[in-house]
Amino acid sequence: MKWTEITIKTTTEAVEAVTNILYEQNVGGVSIEDPKDFKFQKKNEYDWDFVEEEIFNSGYDGVIIKTYITEERDVTEDINLIKEKINGLKEFGIDVGDAIVEISQVDEEDWANEWKNYYKPTKVGEKVVVKPTWEEYEAKEGDLIIELDPGMAFGTGTHETTSMCIQQLEKYVKQDSKVFDIGCGSGILAIAAAKLGANDVLAVDLDEVAVKVSKENIELNKVEDKVKALHGNLMEVVSDKADIVVANIIADIIKILAKDIKNFMKEDAVFISSGIIHAKVDEVKESLEENGLEVIEVQSLGEWNAIVSKIK
Repeated sequence: MKWTEITIKTTTEAVEAVTNILYEQNVGGVSIEDPKDFKFQKKNEYDWDFVEEEIFNSGYDGVIIKTYITEERDVTEDINLIKEKINGLKEFGIDVGDAIVEISQVDEEDWANEWKNYYKPTKVGEKVVVKPTWEEYEAKEGDLIIELDPGMAFGTGTHETTSMCIQQLEKYVKQDSKVFDIGCGSGILAIAAAKLGANDVLAVDLDEVAVKVSKENIELNKVEDKVKALHGNLMEVVSDKADIVVANIIADIIKILAKDIKNFMKEDAVFISSGIIHAKVDEVKESLEENGLEVIEVQSLGEWNAIVSKIK
């Protein structure tokens, strides 16, 4: 299958807003290449060679955001709307930088093979190690290995937003925990929850490609007896309550989730939300608290934050 690759050159400040614009256009997964993330990761001794530096160096100092749309879809209208909305962000005082939008055609097989050059085994918590399927890794005592093939849905575990979610899951998952992963991407958080001891995990995503990739990764990690991946909105496909709800999305979506998330949480459950830039932390905290949740921790890594809350 061939895909139309949409590439946007912008700033860290605009990442969340631009990503939201892309999701509004009903695209598939979104990848974010931010040199600031890379430089921050390399400062931590527990992160080793998660990416070949020369490959990561695109020659562009700002952020590169990419998304993919199948060739069957006419993207002309999408591109025009994306450009218009990104330029409109300036009215809200958001520095969008160059705001360059480019398109090209890529073959899915070529794309997948190119991305294999990027990722190496990475320890993202005290226990969890994410190992791309094509890489060798000698497990150390106590390691919980997640075999991952991100595919078109991305989500390799190396980004700060995902790393923080895994670190929080290590803290809160207990034997027999029930976990909901909202916006599951490649399924990494759902798989991590199962590896950490949860025996009932539900991964949901609005992107059919993400659900397909999640199911493949769930089988690859032999946790299909504990984890299910469903296509759709949490409110539409779930009627149960969980001990832990995790959402690695963006601040604006978390603020929307905050209105109803209590309906899917047990009395002593925690809500782990990530993908929040510094400028949006107070907004998300306020939204959570207005909807009956108490913020119990704010974790920061690089340019990003994760907020853990519980029912008041």
